[in-house]
Amino acid sequence: MNSNADPLDALDDAQAAAAFRRLVRHLRHRHDAQNIDLMGLAGFCRNCLADWIRDAGYDGDKEAARTLIHGMESGAWKATRQTPATEEQLARMAASVAKNAQE
Repeated sequence: MNSNADPLDALDDAQAAAAFRRLVRHLRHRHDAQNIDLMGLAGFCRNCLADWIRDAGYDGDKEAARTLIHGMESGAWKATRQTPATEEQLARMAASVAKNAQE
């Protein structure tokens, strides 16, 4: 076995897919967890997940991917779920995104 192998790569695709769907449904339910806060804490958000499924081969465009992840069109999401970002949230997001560059 390769000593650099990530054990995550041995996870069955069906299990990984089920976990991903559970994560997305959890985020749909917890719309109080704002994208800006997710970005500030973890360096990713719902929109990142949409980008990642496109990177993985999803045929839809950016809006279709966001609709899939949000469970509604992104414009409707923004209008009904998203609150304006504060300067503090924006600063936390910028610092967190900078850490992503270290990956």
